[in-house]
Amino acid sequence: MKRADDFQERRKHLASLTDEELEQRFWQLAEKIVDPLIDLAYKNTTPSIERSVLLRMGFSSIEAKAIVDGAMDRGLLGKGAGHLVYRLSRDKDLSIREAGLKLVNGEMWDYLVEVFKGGER
Repeated sequence: MKRADDFQERRKHLASLTDEELEQRFWQLAEKIVDPLIDLAYKNTTPSIERSVLLRMGFSSIEAKAIVDGAMDRGLLGKGAGHLVYRLSRDKDLSIREAGLKLVNGEMWDYLVEVFKGGER
């Protein structure tokens, strides 16, 4: 079975465009395709991503897992595990490490739940 060659017909709406206009149209269409992916990445996270953030903040993989698990259990993962640690550190005048270790030990979670689920950002 041979495919009908309809290229000339399908390109009629593009035939009058210059190279610059074609390039601009390409990038407009590329953005249109990628926008939903960017939106999805912006609004969503995964435990793996959050553990990776915590590792870069200096926590061990075991500590990072404990913090991420605690955030998931309390419905706070969407706020970002690193953000939770940072916010606790800032609000309670602790080092990043001290704040994270408190979370690892099961402390201060009630405070974070109140802060993030109580309407304060």
